[in-house]
Amino acid sequence: MPEAETPWWQDVVFYEIFVRSFKDSDGDGIGDFQGIISMLDYLNDGDPETDDDLEIGAIWLMPMMPSPSYHGYDVTDYFRVNPEHGTQADFEAFLAACHERGIRVIIDLVVNHTSDQHPWFQTAKTSDAGFHDWYVWSETDPGTLGPWGQDPWHKAENGKWYYGAFWGGMPDLNYHQPMVTKMMYQISKHWLDMGVDGFRVDAARYLYEEGVAMQDHKKTIAWFQDWRAFIKPINPEAFTVGEVWADLQVTAKYSQPKGLDSLFAFDLAEDIKGGVFAPSASRVIAAYQDALKAFPEGDFGSFLSNHDQQRVASYYQEKWGKAKQAAFIYLTGPGIPFIYYGEEIGLTGNKPDENLRTPMQWSTAAEAGFTTGTPWEPINADWPEKNVELQAADPESLFIWYRDLVNLRNDHPTLRTGSYQAFISSCRSVYATLRVADSETLITMVNIGVPKQEDCTLTLEGSALQGGEYEVEDLWGISQLDKIQIGEDGQITELPLAPVLQGGETFIIRLSR
Repeated sequence: MPEAETPWWQDVVFYEIFVRSFKDSDGDGIGDFQGIISMLDYLNDGDPETDDDLEIGAIWLMPMMPSPSYHGYDVTDYFRVNPEHGTQADFEAFLAACHERGIRVIIDLVVNHTSDQHPWFQTAKTSDAGFHDWYVWSETDPGTLGPWGQDPWHKAENGKWYYGAFWGGMPDLNYHQPMVTKMMYQISKHWLDMGVDGFRVDAARYLYEEGVAMQDHKKTIAWFQDWRAFIKPINPEAFTVGEVWADLQVTAKYSQPKGLDSLFAFDLAEDIKGGVFAPSASRVIAAYQDALKAFPEGDFGSFLSNHDQQRVASYYQEKWGKAKQAAFIYLTGPGIPFIYYGEEIGLTGNKPDENLRTPMQWSTAAEAGFTTGTPWEPINADWPEKNVELQAADPESLFIWYRDLVNLRNDHPTLRTGSYQAFISSCRSVYATLRVADSETLITMVNIGVPKQEDCTLTLEGSALQGGEYEVEDLWGISQLDKIQIGEDGQITELPLAPVLQGGETFIIRLSR
């Protein structure tokens, strides 16, 4: 895609924030909008001339609407913000502060279900009229299983059974009732009119159930196509990204130009992490090739972990070299990168979910600088040694690694939207790619193994490059290359790398004639 036509979401790195755990401004132990505002300079200070911020271009806020649960995925009011996070004015001030810095903001939109405490459901239980058919009811327990083999049926106080795929506290909405869709349209317009830049859609694959089809129903896919047609006239630049936790063949069915703008590539995330854990460049290459086959425009969401998954630092058992290699691969690769808050400092966490969403570790001050009160969830015990304050002062830290990679990606459109070709390496653990755009040609390389590799070469059968000799400029690392000869058909044959590649060593070089 020509650079001029690139939509904004393919030119930014997203940062996922759990508001409750990011920064508390009033000492109640719960993160809030004013707390995020106070830390925006950490994410993006709005000055492109500085390089000490993360240069994040967009924020994804996890649920920030009223809810009886800590996580917020059971909404009780779709038109308000959760008072635990601040007022409506606080949220609008947060939006304004982000937009002043050039940061876009998308919010979680839970379209599949509500809370059982939502007034719609409370009314639905007490009357067969009104909101009753906004949910899925049965006079008896149907005994049918849900989309992942669970029992999705729950008995209400009225003696009837209702469908809630996730649990009884989250009754599914009934999209066979047109008024549900009409209401979701109103909700979408409400937030877009307020200035929100789009939505991350939770549990997108479960809207319609018919018979044995409990997920990925053709009516669900069609719903998102219709929703797109509704929201794009309100804001043509509104961005939608869907959580369809499935393989790429399934997720691609939901994608634009007719449906959602982007889908998270869960397969890719696992293959990047796994390919680095047990070094296999071919696994990572195949995963990117599959993702680009399903999403030829490169508009899939790339990530390493999120609020539902083991944190990257825990996955690698705090082996920071591995964490750096995985970050290098996905922050220099195709796709739309999402960083889960704290990933950049090595925040740890394993299931249950609360442990994946612990407070951010900002400093060596009490409670890691997250709050002056008692945090809603205990802060990880390693906070005195692992926090932003200390890592920002350490040039070898994981934070500096992430910061510099994001800055580099922002400076080079080729890393964001350039074409992708993988080299064949004589060393199994060497992952190398050719990235080409109209204005630039780059080669990225990392030895994802621990042992050093000697006398490695790279080969590429053919590329779009013109034949001839190219000068080499190091953008990241020291490649020890001065020139590269490319054949007339774009072929690169046994390109010699440094005599010795240390484990984890990374390079990015730019070619010019």
